[in-house]
Amino acid sequence: MGRMIEVEDTGLSFSSDVDIDRMSLLAREWLELIGEDPTREGLLRTPERMAKAWAFLTKGYRENLEEIVGGAIFEAEGSEMVVIKGIEYYSMCEHHLLPFFGKVHVGYIPRKKILGLSKFGRITDMFARRLQVQERLAVQIAQSIWDILEPVGVGVVVEGQHLCMMMRGVEKQHSSTTSSAMLGNFREDAKTRDEFLSLVRSW
Repeated sequence: MGRMIEVEDTGLSFSSDVDIDRMSLLAREWLELIGEDPTREGLLRTPERMAKAWAFLTKGYRENLEEIVGGAIFEAEGSEMVVIKGIEYYSMCEHHLLPFFGKVHVGYIPRKKILGLSKFGRITDMFARRLQVQERLAVQIAQSIWDILEPVGVGVVVEGQHLCMMMRGVEKQHSSTTSSAMLGNFREDAKTRDEFLSLVRSW
């Protein structure tokens, strides 16, 4: 069973198998390597805070789709497109370990099964709370919905701003990136795809 870790200043906690003590030691060494003094007052608790923060930011590795979805799949007779827009996400770029964040928009056409709306946010978080690239995030969300609902089609659009591009390198603070993943008739039928993208653009 994992250790309960408190999210500082929130009153919330989560279970994690991450070795917080070991991560704290590594964080202390990292502070020393960048030229800081981990014994000064402002940094005394930073290694532990950093370890707990990273345990939270990567908790998606320790989650699975079956547990997240639970019993939230329901039978439905409708076959019209369902669109869930503006799902917030926060992730960490696997190339520089800097944040990227934005919105996820999901559309699907049911084939007898629908998913409770809150689960789309949970699925998004499960994959976002891992080291990521935006393109993979879109594919993973779409494939998960495809696998659990077996719908007629699925479309996912991910919008993101990347601090690895905004804070370093070319330092373009107003840049943004859009990626998408289409499965089933969202990929095969241009009319269906255009309807979904039109609904997303109306956000």
